[in-house]
Amino acid sequence: MPGSRKLGRATAHRKAMLRALVTYLIENEKIETTVPRAKEVRSLAEKMITIGKGEDLHSKRQIFSFITKEDVAKKLIDVISPKYKERSGGYTRIVRLGPRRGDAAEMAIIELV
Repeated sequence: MPGSRKLGRATAHRKAMLRALVTYLIENEKIETTVPRAKEVRSLAEKMITIGKGEDLHSKRQIFSFITKEDVAKKLIDVISPKYKERSGGYTRIVRLGPRRGDAAEMAIIELV
Protein backbone atom coordinates (compact mmCIF):
# COMPACT_ATOMS: atom_id res chain seq x y z
CA MET A 1 0.00 0.00 0.00
CA PRO A 2 1.40 3.39 -0.93
CA GLY A 3 1.84 6.34 1.37
CA SER A 4 2.56 6.44 5.05
CA ARG A 5 -0.86 7.34 6.47
CA LYS A 6 -1.99 4.75 8.99
CA LEU A 7 -5.43 6.31 9.47
CA GLY A 8 -5.66 4.93 13.01
CA ARG A 9 -6.17 1.38 11.79
CA ALA A 10 -4.33 -1.93 11.94
CA THR A 11 -2.77 -2.95 8.61
CA ALA A 12 -5.42 -5.50 7.59
CA HIS A 13 -8.28 -3.19 8.55
CA ARG A 14 -6.68 -0.27 6.70
CA LYS A 15 -6.16 -2.30 3.51
CA ALA A 16 -9.75 -3.60 3.63
CA MET A 17 -11.13 -0.08 4.22
CA LEU A 18 -9.14 1.40 1.33
CA ARG A 19 -10.16 -1.43 -1.03
CA ALA A 20 -13.80 -0.82 -0.09
CA LEU A 21 -13.46 2.94 -0.61
CA VAL A 22 -11.80 2.49 -4.02
CA THR A 23 -14.54 0.03 -5.04
CA TYR A 24 -17.24 2.45 -3.88
CA LEU A 25 -15.56 5.36 -5.71
CA ILE A 26 -15.43 3.44 -8.99
CA GLU A 27 -19.02 2.25 -8.54
CA ASN A 28 -20.51 5.70 -7.78
CA GLU A 29 -17.80 7.93 -9.35
CA LYS A 30 -18.03 10.23 -6.30
CA ILE A 31 -17.72 9.73 -2.52
CA GLU A 32 -17.59 11.93 0.58
CA THR A 33 -14.93 11.06 3.16
CA THR A 34 -12.21 12.67 5.29
CA VAL A 35 -9.29 14.44 3.57
CA PRO A 36 -6.55 11.94 4.65
CA ARG A 37 -8.66 8.99 3.45
CA ALA A 38 -9.42 10.79 0.18
CA LYS A 39 -5.69 11.32 -0.43
CA GLU A 40 -4.96 7.63 0.12
CA VAL A 41 -7.91 6.55 -2.04
CA ARG A 42 -6.74 8.89 -4.83
CA SER A 43 -3.40 7.09 -5.27
CA LEU A 44 -4.97 3.62 -5.22
CA ALA A 45 -7.86 4.55 -7.55
CA GLU A 46 -5.50 6.15 -10.07
CA LYS A 47 -3.31 3.04 -10.03
CA MET A 48 -6.36 0.85 -10.68
CA ILE A 49 -7.48 3.01 -13.62
CA THR A 50 -3.96 2.95 -15.07
CA ILE A 51 -3.82 -0.85 -14.71
CA GLY A 52 -7.26 -1.03 -16.37
CA LYS A 53 -5.85 0.69 -19.46
CA GLY A 54 -3.70 -2.36 -20.13
CA GLU A 55 -5.93 -4.76 -21.98
CA ASP A 56 -4.02 -7.96 -21.14
CA LEU A 57 -5.07 -10.80 -18.86
CA HIS A 58 -2.56 -9.87 -16.15
CA SER A 59 -4.10 -6.38 -15.80
CA LYS A 60 -7.59 -7.84 -15.50
CA ARG A 61 -6.46 -10.30 -12.84
CA GLN A 62 -4.78 -7.51 -10.84
CA ILE A 63 -8.01 -5.50 -10.92
CA PHE A 64 -10.20 -8.48 -9.96
CA SER A 65 -7.86 -9.23 -7.04
CA PHE A 66 -8.14 -5.68 -5.65
CA ILE A 67 -11.72 -4.53 -6.42
CA THR A 68 -14.18 -6.21 -4.04
CA LYS A 69 -17.20 -6.42 -6.42
CA GLU A 70 -17.03 -8.24 -9.74
CA ASP A 71 -19.49 -5.93 -11.54
CA VAL A 72 -17.50 -2.86 -10.42
CA ALA A 73 -14.27 -4.43 -11.72
CA LYS A 74 -15.99 -5.02 -15.08
CA LYS A 75 -17.20 -1.40 -15.10
CA LEU A 76 -13.61 -0.25 -14.50
CA ILE A 77 -12.27 -2.36 -17.37
CA ASP A 78 -15.09 -1.73 -19.88
CA VAL A 79 -16.23 1.85 -19.15
CA ILE A 80 -13.92 3.91 -16.95
CA SER A 81 -10.40 2.99 -18.14
CA PRO A 82 -11.21 3.46 -21.86
CA LYS A 83 -12.64 6.90 -21.01
CA TYR A 84 -9.17 7.97 -19.79
CA LYS A 85 -7.20 6.33 -22.64
CA GLU A 86 -5.71 9.65 -23.83
CA ARG A 87 -5.09 10.99 -20.31
CA SER A 88 -1.83 10.18 -18.51
CA GLY A 89 -2.87 10.45 -14.87
CA GLY A 90 -4.95 12.88 -12.83
CA TYR A 91 -8.19 10.91 -13.04
CA THR A 92 -9.56 12.11 -9.69
CA ARG A 93 -10.38 15.43 -8.04
CA ILE A 94 -10.51 16.16 -4.30
CA VAL A 95 -12.74 19.06 -3.20
CA ARG A 96 -12.55 20.10 0.46
CA LEU A 97 -15.86 20.67 2.23
CA GLY A 98 -14.79 21.97 5.64
CA PRO A 99 -15.10 20.45 9.10
CA ARG A 100 -17.57 17.69 9.94
CA ARG A 101 -20.16 18.47 12.58
CA GLY A 102 -19.47 16.42 15.68
CA ASP A 103 -15.73 15.78 15.58
CA ALA A 104 -14.58 18.61 13.26
CA ALA A 105 -12.75 16.19 10.94
CA GLU A 106 -11.83 17.89 7.64
CA MET A 107 -14.19 16.47 5.00
CA ALA A 108 -13.76 16.19 1.23
CA ILE A 109 -15.46 14.85 -1.88
CA ILE A 110 -13.32 12.68 -4.15
CA GLU A 111 -14.67 12.20 -7.66
CA LEU A 112 -13.59 10.92 -11.04
CA VAL A 113 -12.81 13.79 -13.45
